[in-house]
Amino acid sequence: MIVLRIFIKKHILLAVCGGIAAYKSAELVRCLIKEGCEVRVIMTASACEFITPLTFQALSGHPVQTQLLDTEQENAMGHINLARWADNIIIAPASANIIAKLAHGLADDLVSTLCLAAECPVYIAPAMNQAMWHKPVTQNNINILRLHGFTLISPQEGTLACGEVGWGRMSDPSSICKVLIKSSAPSEPYLKDMHLLISAGPTREALDPVRYMTNRSSGKMGYAIAQAGIDAGANVTLISGPVSLSAPTGATLIMVETAEEMFQAVVLAAKNHQIYIGAAAVADYTFDELPQKIKKQQPNLQLTLYKTKDILASVALLPQRPFVVGFAAETHDLVRYAQEKLIGKKLDMIAANWVGKARGGFEDEQNALQVFWEKGSSELPMMNKKDLAVKLMTLIFECYQKKRLLREK
Repeated sequence: MIVLRIFIKKHILLAVCGGIAAYKSAELVRCLIKEGCEVRVIMTASACEFITPLTFQALSGHPVQTQLLDTEQENAMGHINLARWADNIIIAPASANIIAKLAHGLADDLVSTLCLAAECPVYIAPAMNQAMWHKPVTQNNINILRLHGFTLISPQEGTLACGEVGWGRMSDPSSICKVLIKSSAPSEPYLKDMHLLISAGPTREALDPVRYMTNRSSGKMGYAIAQAGIDAGANVTLISGPVSLSAPTGATLIMVETAEEMFQAVVLAAKNHQIYIGAAAVADYTFDELPQKIKKQQPNLQLTLYKTKDILASVALLPQRPFVVGFAAETHDLVRYAQEKLIGKKLDMIAANWVGKARGGFEDEQNALQVFWEKGSSELPMMNKKDLAVKLMTLIFECYQKKRLLREK
């Protein structure tokens, strides 16, 4: 199996400050995207005097944020949302002003406030006049930032915009890109040699030879989770209902149609896997298939529904059970129903999401999850399902490891 990096698209947040070197930041965006990163850009007011936000929007494919309080965000706190989204933050160019602000914990604009709220690694690529760079106060501020965990990408020596020669030129975009990409490469895939079982997609319950009952599940979330598991080094078995998706390369694919077929396939495979993620939208009820097509002439039709077998609860009760992760799609009382399902089915973890709303849920490219486990929870905000799957997989592994270590004590 080919093992890729854990983060197929690393989230890089580029903060552009005022200075003539801002034009280099456009090339930095191109370099990062070429390396497979997803890039978003924020700018200070002075940066907008040197290069327009439209340039970065065209290059990154995302709107550029320049204001601290963004009223278009659902909670009007775009800086907090971006801080959570980013895997790395790079300030390039980093002016003497922003370096001084960050060194002393000031937060009076978008860039300084976001960096103060961030918990991910922050890199600074300074650009300024050589006299400003050599001033003891600037060097002192740089040292303070190093003590606080910031990583310096040192400026270069050469001809500056003012015509002077000396240290202060922003490092080349290709060099900055190499530093960021190198920092993102894991030493070893965290799911290496583990066996992961995933069920995905809908089921179909036949009514007659031409009709069936199903649901709106597209399988996108389950397939994204399978891909995230493969990218993290796992041996993945994907049991799928009828979908219009290509199976991830490297996965063992088992196609089923009915709830009973999915039950049999999952229970049979579960004992040979360490983690089971039940992302499939399995029918709660089925009925006896009629031998002939139902004719429309009948004024009324009565059907007897039969409850299907509970796959999650059955796997959780196996003598040699895997770590069991369930999903819950809810239209109301999401937290209550998710927690009841977690406890009632004896699951290790459950990921719950809203359906029937304007964003997220079935068939959408994006989703958001509220994840619960014993004595813990986490909220994963609205994002692309592929990125969401990576974050969920990391969370599942962390909880799996904690539970395994507790059993071994």
